[in-house]
Amino acid sequence: MNENKMGVQPVNRLLVSMSVPMMVSMLVQALYNVVDSIFVASLSEDALTAVSLAFPWQNLMIAVGVGTGVGVNAWLSRCLGEKDQRSANSTAENGIFLAMTSYLVFAVTGMLISRPFFTLQTSSAVIAEEGFQYMWIVSVFGIGLFLQTMNEKILASTGRTNLTMVSQLAGAAINIVLDPIMIFGLFGFPALGVAGAAIATVTGQIIGGLLGVWFNSRLNREIQIRFRGFRPDRGIIGHIYSVGLPSIILQSIGSIMTFSMNQILISFSTTAAAVLGVYFKLQSFVFMPIFGLNNGMVPIVAYNYGAAKPVRIMKTLKLAIAYALSIMGVGLLLFQLLPGTFLDLFQASDNMKSIGIPALRIISLCFVPAGFGIICGSFFQAMGHGMIAMWVSIVRQLGALIPLAWLLSRTGQLNLVWLAFPLAEIVAVVITTFGLRRVIRTQIRPLYGKQPQDPGTA
Repeated sequence: MNENKMGVQPVNRLLVSMSVPMMVSMLVQALYNVVDSIFVASLSEDALTAVSLAFPWQNLMIAVGVGTGVGVNAWLSRCLGEKDQRSANSTAENGIFLAMTSYLVFAVTGMLISRPFFTLQTSSAVIAEEGFQYMWIVSVFGIGLFLQTMNEKILASTGRTNLTMVSQLAGAAINIVLDPIMIFGLFGFPALGVAGAAIATVTGQIIGGLLGVWFNSRLNREIQIRFRGFRPDRGIIGHIYSVGLPSIILQSIGSIMTFSMNQILISFSTTAAAVLGVYFKLQSFVFMPIFGLNNGMVPIVAYNYGAAKPVRIMKTLKLAIAYALSIMGVGLLLFQLLPGTFLDLFQASDNMKSIGIPALRIISLCFVPAGFGIICGSFFQAMGHGMIAMWVSIVRQLGALIPLAWLLSRTGQLNLVWLAFPLAEIVAVVITTFGLRRVIRTQIRPLYGKQPQDPGTA
């Protein structure tokens, strides 16, 4: 095998070239998530609340799809760095198998629990029925989510983030175009309301997933995916989930956190829960570019760890942190200056604005420390230490955020509840810093001196 560009290209140019397509596609993903909610909000505040309450389930589906993909990404990149073509191919095949298995589990489970999931959260029959329709559709027809996520991670692990961008852009464009058609009943289609938003979402995911399959089978020469005679490989699946399972748990914690926060906020009003849903949609414009940066960083770190090139690893990490802090700083500034303008996008009532404006300003104080934590968490995963990232997330969201929010809610002051977000992030930064120092000391420093300096570190 010839040396992959991840081992020789100048690090800054490499990180930018691999991350920018992912950042663009992630921003488009954020755009269509927001557009979804803007159209739904124009139906009613109850419709917006229903979609917001469905978010923990959707986030759980994404957590399993992305977490498994992260494991495939890290292990496949390492196999390529070690010039082990056979293991790289098998990792891709087992990854697709795991993605399809995950879809079947969520499809069956979603059919069974969609209705009780909403009746548990709200006494409003309207919110429960609209939420049930939305959750049922995204679960039963969610094959595109898992197919798209896995194929994009395989493309990213071989350095083809430009193709990942095309796949995501296509899926997002389909979703955005179909949203008003399906929700309001344009061009002869029936007006389906919240169910129409769900149909638009799964259609875009399926198109994006099929494009990802085609790109990997036709244009990705780094790997060869052949399922003739395929058998699941326990060893490779173990490697995938050694990184992927902590990542799944890490992201699943977000579902538990959101569900718990919804319960705390509903004790004040359903509008407060809707505000949290709006915040998660808006903050994706800030966080999605960081996740795109992560997707570009992880294969570079994993590849160069497999190739024993510590200088490239450290330069990638430092650049990623610098870019992340800059992006988060801009996001913080916008949330401080324009919270009312952001809420107007969702047809916010005066009541929603009175709750939402201070909420956006207070929660956004967590952006800068969160940027550092997200990059370091992905660095841990790329180095095979997904457990560190998992425990940091558990402490941040379940050990700090939820208890703090509950305690602050006992004051009866809603604005104090939002302070739990920045306070929990400070706790996470302290723990992350200790973990980062340990990984650098035990895994990176021993690599120095093993290989000569290469021109790609510039």
